[in-house]
Amino acid sequence: MKPANALAFGIQKAASKQMEFVTVTVAGQMLGLPISRVHDVFVVSEMTSVPLAPGEIAGLLNLRGRVVTAVSLRRRLGLADSGNTERRMAVGLENHGEAYGLLVDEVGEVLKLDPDEMQPNPVHMDRGWVGLSQGVHQLREKLLIILDVDAVLAFETERQAA
Repeated sequence: MKPANALAFGIQKAASKQMEFVTVTVAGQMLGLPISRVHDVFVVSEMTSVPLAPGEIAGLLNLRGRVVTAVSLRRRLGLADSGNTERRMAVGLENHGEAYGLLVDEVGEVLKLDPDEMQPNPVHMDRGWVGLSQGVHQLREKLLIILDVDAVLAFETERQAA
């Protein structure tokens, strides 16, 4: 029989193993972003277009005095724009010292998930999505695709290498 404090240590160890993900929705699909990469969540007010920018770049934003590159996650995933420009949500990320706002349809909740329960991408998943995903978590009613933030924001280097 284990002492009470050993049992408590085991529970604490299991809880610390869990990873937190901010959930977002794009075209009805739930996606997860590691919370360690998310700086903030905000409503997009005004955006300035950038001539000759790659299609994934929706424009530039001013977020509390800082210039932020707005990236359309829909376009990045090969989907058409939603047409809904009334209340656009963005998730603030940073990559290599640059600030990005990832435009999404909705921002959901924060989920704590066990990384050992993450499954590989399904074999029938679109190749473009596979390149931007680390794997999936099967939730009760939905499949949560875990995004690879570095891959999502690496489109500039892809174009330069091509």
